[in-house]
Amino acid sequence: MKIGLFGGTFNPFHNGHIGILEHVKKVYGFEKLFLIPSATPPHKPNFNLAPANDRFEMVKESLKGYENLHVSKKELIRKGPSFTIDTINEFKNEFGTQANFSLLMGSDAFLDITTWKKKDQIFEVIQIIIMLRGSWENYETIVSFIDENISKEYIFNKKHKTFTHRNKQSIKICKVPKIDISSTFIRQRVKNNESIKDLVPGTVEKMIRTKELYK
Repeated sequence: MKIGLFGGTFNPFHNGHIGILEHVKKVYGFEKLFLIPSATPPHKPNFNLAPANDRFEMVKESLKGYENLHVSKKELIRKGPSFTIDTINEFKNEFGTQANFSLLMGSDAFLDITTWKKKDQIFEVIQIIIMLRGSWENYETIVSFIDENISKEYIFNKKHKTFTHRNKQSIKICKVPKIDISSTFIRQRVKNNESIKDLVPGTVEKMIRTKELYK
């Protein structure tokens, strides 16, 4: 079974998330794709973060009607900061050896991975798919970053945009649709009492307005 894991604050969840994830799911043939809202992000502890359960409900309600897209509460149940390596190990223990996992992340998050807990272990236990928006030329930054900060032993196949390593899992670059929507932009519009229609699913907009989030 091919399973994708995509963590984030989803603060809030928006239409750009759905478009990109549907694209990646189709490209790689994921049978299940789990979205994992983080409870206390280690790198973003002090920004305008909606309550964890509200962010979970935003994702849950938004995914209704989308086949094979699921939301996981693993990082909300776990106490303390949300570390990716712990989440990966929990999924592996739950599904066993019959599951083939991939960790999805945006290029910005990937370029920050050197600060993550047990980052070397992450590359050993799971394939990584970097979701690249915009021009293909941007992949050269990723090539340099991997060589300088992860391992010089990765071999890059330019045609297939794939990195292979004798002791680590592969890294793949997936070009995704460029959708000009961001959670930061949405929060700012809410703060300014501006419309967020068509930027987020209707259920998310209703929750933000009803609970007066991001004010």
